[in-house]
Amino acid sequence: MKNKTEKCAGANYEIGNFRPEDAEGVVSLFREVYGEGYPIRLFYNPDDIVKANREGAYYTGVARAGGKIVGVCHLCCSAPWKSLYESCAGLVLKEHRNAGIIKEIMSYQFEEFVPQMPGIEEVFGEPVCNHPYMQQLVASMSVVETGIEICLMPAAAYDKEKSASGRVATTIVFRCYRPRMHRVYLPGAYERNCRAIYSRLGYEREILVSGEKIPADKKTRAEMTVFEFAGVARIAVHEIGADFSKRISCLEKDALLKNVEVIQVWIDITAPWAGEAVEELRRRGFFFGGVLPRWFDGDGMLMQKLFCPPSFESIVLVSDWSRELLEVIREDWKRAGGAACK
Repeated sequence: MKNKTEKCAGANYEIGNFRPEDAEGVVSLFREVYGEGYPIRLFYNPDDIVKANREGAYYTGVARAGGKIVGVCHLCCSAPWKSLYESCAGLVLKEHRNAGIIKEIMSYQFEEFVPQMPGIEEVFGEPVCNHPYMQQLVASMSVVETGIEICLMPAAAYDKEKSASGRVATTIVFRCYRPRMHRVYLPGAYERNCRAIYSRLGYEREILVSGEKIPADKKTRAEMTVFEFAGVARIAVHEIGADFSKRISCLEKDALLKNVEVIQVWIDITAPWAGEAVEELRRRGFFFGGVLPRWFDGDGMLMQKLFCPPSFESIVLVSDWSRELLEVIREDWKRAGGAACK
C-alpha cells in the first residue's frame, strides 16, 4: 500500500505505513511527548518496534514531515481473539498538533489499510471521556459504541496535560469489516440493554436468552492480566465451568493483593449458560459494562467492579446514545452496591 501526502493546516504530511527505518523516529516521538513514562516499554526499543510490526502484533501508522516522524497511531492485537485489533497509542509532536494528523492516520488505517488485511476482521477502540475530542474523531470512522468502562485510566496518566482530576472512563467502540453470523445467549438481567446495543451494530446475530445451567463436568478456563500502572485487572473467561464462582473468587483476591482499583471480567456469551455466570458476578458486586463484539471470535460481555468512588458527573460523552448507556450502567452500579471495599 502506497503512502499518501495530505495537506493539513497548511503543511504537507506524508501519511502511511511504518518502515523499519522509522523505528528510531517513533522512539524519539514517544520520548519527546512522554519522557520515559509511557507504560508500554516496547515503544522505547527500535528493534522491538520493528519486530512487532513484522509479526503483526502492532501495525504502526505514521505521519512524516520533512522525513521526521511527527505522529503515530497503532493497531495492536490486544483482545483474546487475534483477528480483532485495537486502535491505540496515537500521539503527535506538540508543534504539529491541531493539524488533524491523528485523524488522517486513523482514516488511512480504517479506510485503506485494514480493508486490505485479511487477518483483521474487526477493530475496536477506547476513546477517553475526560474530553470530547477522541469521541468526536472516532465518530467519523463509522464505529458503534457498545459499552463504557468506568474509572479505567488513572488520573496520573493525564498529569502532563492537566485534563483529569480523577480516574477517567472510556467508551468502547467497534467497527466490523468481515461479519460472521453466530449465536449469542443474553443474560436475562441485561437482555433489554444488549438488544438495544445489537440493534445498532448493523449486522445480525442469532440472539437467544441464556437459560441453561452450567454443566457439572465443565471446568472454568480464565486468565487474568493486571496493569499495575493503571490499577486495573482484566479477567478473560474463555470457558465457564461449574467451578466458576471459586475461580473468580481466587482471581479477585489475587487482584486485590496488587491494589487494583478496577476489576473487569469478560464473559463469552456464546455459551448457553453465560447467564448463570453473569448472575454470580452480579452477586459479587459487578455491574454491566457493555457488549464486546467478536471478543472471543464470538461475542463477549463486559462486567466491571470498582474499588474507588466514580465521578459519573465528570464523564464527558458526545452522543445521546452513550449518555443513555451511561445511565443504564450507573443504575446497575447502584444496584451492585456502589464502590466496593477492599
